[in-house]
Amino acid sequence: MTLELVTIPCLSDNYAYLVHDAGTGQTGCIDVPDAAPILAALNARGWELSDILITHHHDDHIQGVQALRAATGAMVLGAAADAHRLPPLDLALTEASTFSIGPEFARIIDVPGHTVGHIAFHFPESRLAFTADSLMAGGCGRLFEGTPAQMWHSLQKLAALPPDTLICSGHEYTTSNLRFAATLEPGNPDLISRIDRVTTARREGRPTVPVPLSEELATNPFLRADQPQIKTAVGLPGADAATVFAEIRARKDKF
Repeated sequence: MTLELVTIPCLSDNYAYLVHDAGTGQTGCIDVPDAAPILAALNARGWELSDILITHHHDDHIQGVQALRAATGAMVLGAAADAHRLPPLDLALTEASTFSIGPEFARIIDVPGHTVGHIAFHFPESRLAFTADSLMAGGCGRLFEGTPAQMWHSLQKLAALPPDTLICSGHEYTTSNLRFAATLEPGNPDLISRIDRVTTARREGRPTVPVPLSEELATNPFLRADQPQIKTAVGLPGADAATVFAEIRARKDKF
């Protein structure tokens, strides 16, 4: 890993992340639920913030941006398609855009579903993907704006990343997400083991993120809508994956 990663709990169940390049001193922050804990983390390490990366427009991901920008002078980057409802952007991004933290270039991935303008940030060399409320630990975000087909397509983009990629998602929802997953695959040994580890981590007050993509592929039902056992579990053995995904999402909304 070329970039140093720091996971910062914010608000009641949000996460922000810092990525730092020791060689250049450049530091990025992904999403800003609250400026204060991020500033505390920067100050504790003697780091200067250079970039604020926004995944989507929801208040619990951007409400601290203006205060953090004012305190640090950092540039703000976010989706060009969502610029009208984000804090003022210094750099508006599309999937064709490139930027770097230190020597490492990031890839922008459009992941509509939770919102239509949601993006993810992938740092290939460091094996980090910041997915916020698209792919979440053990789940995915509610479809506030997009369609099930859009979200399934977005998740397939993320599922195609290298399996050792660390998925850095936006909330501490893992316990409830895995409890739901167990209603579909109660005999999945990987899921049973993960639930035990997550239960221990939460009991000890530790975050359950980030998590390797390989673990998500083995236990997250929203990434497994193309698997025969999941199709059978929701009573759709012959259906296409997008239809199965829609049924899983509908069940989770009522869970």
